[in-house]
Amino acid sequence: MLKFRKMNKKILSVLFAGYVLAENKLILRTRREYFGNGIKIAHISDVHKRRFGKNNSRICRLIRRENPDIIFITGDLVSRTERDFSAAETMLENLCKTAPVYMIFGNHEQTLPKEMKREFYKIIKRTGVVLLKNNSSEIEINGRKLHIYGLAENHKIYKNGNSYRNLDTITLDGINSLIGKCPDTETLLLAHNPFFAEVYSQWGAEYTFSGHVHGGAVRLFGKGILSPERKLFPPYSKGVFEVGGMKLLVSGGLGKFRLFNPPEIVICRI
Repeated sequence: MLKFRKMNKKILSVLFAGYVLAENKLILRTRREYFGNGIKIAHISDVHKRRFGKNNSRICRLIRRENPDIIFITGDLVSRTERDFSAAETMLENLCKTAPVYMIFGNHEQTLPKEMKREFYKIIKRTGVVLLKNNSSEIEINGRKLHIYGLAENHKIYKNGNSYRNLDTITLDGINSLIGKCPDTETLLLAHNPFFAEVYSQWGAEYTFSGHVHGGAVRLFGKGILSPERKLFPPYSKGVFEVGGMKLLVSGGLGKFRLFNPPEIVICRI
């Protein structure tokens, strides 16, 4: 009986290790969120150093099959320690062949070394991606005008020096000073950090697209366990949230270690 129990534990350990390996190396899921039958958006976030096929070809193929009207990248396409952006460049080139691509920086792009940040800017320009840094762009799709804003926050909302204590916050006055007042047109906001959802709603966004939290890294009973700021059970870790009159769409992301939290591309219709 004791030998049987030990064997069962060994089998379970092997199966668990196999699942963790598959989730972190192989799995790529599509999550769908439909709020209408109109504009189709592909939303990706937090790729970091993760690779899904050469130059992330699996991501590009999946999005191409979906045939979206626009593609949003809500930050941390690369990690601050990366020194080779060739995979990111090829990925962006391929995505731009599918649909217009709008991108914001996450906390990792914000803290790239100066020379690497300059190189990343050149890549974005070469590929034709629209980078939004506290500005906006208007696009018309099937006769429907969208105003797309991209928020570039103060990095101290993520980390204060080497500490996660005494972090800055975002206020309504602060967001107005960064990107101006929300227009009366249909407005979408790209904001890497979802923790300030109430402020985004007060500002007037109808939809806000975010990432950053990686789904909470480990998910149990539908709840994310840990934020990048080392906080337990962070709010808005993954999914769709109604905040005031706004819908907050948080991607669980693609990179970083995860458990019971598969990497995902989000497809939504608005």
